[in-house]
Amino acid sequence: MRVIRLALHPLHAEYGARFGSFAGFEMPLQYRDGLRAEHLHTRAAAGLFDVSHMGQLRARGSGVHAALERALPLDFDGWPEGEQRYSLLLNERGGIVDDLMVTRLADEARIVVNASGREKDLARLRSLCPTLSFDLLDAGLLALQGPAAESVLAKIEPRVSELAFMHAKTYGLGLVSRSGYTGEDGFEISVSREALEPLARRLLSDPAVKLIGLGARDTLRLEAGLPLYGQDMDANTTIVEASLGWAVARSRRAAGAKEGGFPGAEVYLREAREGSARNLVGLIGEEPAPIRHGTALLDAAEREVGVVTSGTVSPSTQRAIMLACLAASHPRDAPLYAMVRGKPRPVRLTPLPFVPKRYKRR
Repeated sequence: MRVIRLALHPLHAEYGARFGSFAGFEMPLQYRDGLRAEHLHTRAAAGLFDVSHMGQLRARGSGVHAALERALPLDFDGWPEGEQRYSLLLNERGGIVDDLMVTRLADEARIVVNASGREKDLARLRSLCPTLSFDLLDAGLLALQGPAAESVLAKIEPRVSELAFMHAKTYGLGLVSRSGYTGEDGFEISVSREALEPLARRLLSDPAVKLIGLGARDTLRLEAGLPLYGQDMDANTTIVEASLGWAVARSRRAAGAKEGGFPGAEVYLREAREGSARNLVGLIGEEPAPIRHGTALLDAAEREVGVVTSGTVSPSTQRAIMLACLAASHPRDAPLYAMVRGKPRPVRLTPLPFVPKRYKRR
């Protein structure tokens, strides 16, 4: 399989990146300071992530917003231009094909999809919305995340301070949304290939900004309790199983004005009413050592009741944190153990997120 290099690959190498393959791309995993330092810097100041491997789609055509409602569990009525929402692309069995971000613009929609889903998502959307045209944009995507992100970006474009969380607007430097995948305040900037490196270098000239690799991006999103497609959920995972019912517009839920009407809606509505056999949950380990993806979860009778889908030691709290797929029948207060190298280690359920989110809302 051919591995694609990012346009900013030389810049990442200049800053001492260690590279690895991810979803067909050669990605910077970490830089000279290491994962933990990068993670903590993002929580304290501003981290710059090159996420140009993500797919940026543009949907256009007559009745574009109404057509997209047939493909996604969204409701564009009353959705103002420039607002962004998280959504899910589903198969007919109600399984999650991908999770994505949708931004409503005047006569089009922008959709950001996972790198691994670029082609399959395009094909699925074209099949569900044959009257629309979908283009994969040739653009870079930078994410500036952390408590200093606003002050840094406002030096380049002061108007970004007006954006609230999950809102987007086009400025001279590109389409900017106040969003991200870290739990911190921050921005994602869709920028032309020509302007990508100049913008990255300008941001890096600020002493508050450091480049952050894919490794710290993963620990940051896990602390924020955000699932990763392909690891915490996949095409065999339903909305209710993934604990993502909140991503379905109220009008598309049971007894709503536009109830159902999207692929897999029957499965979603049934599980929303009756529950699912398993659910994605948060866990904390009683010992400060990592419990990784794929680790079996056992009850007190040593019956397997789940599996860890993501796990690490939180750089912020120094505790073992996990997302896990757990049988809905397992009582919340019942003993639970992770089987690590043949030894049961106690874990317990905990509300998400593991670290408070710090989004800027109105």
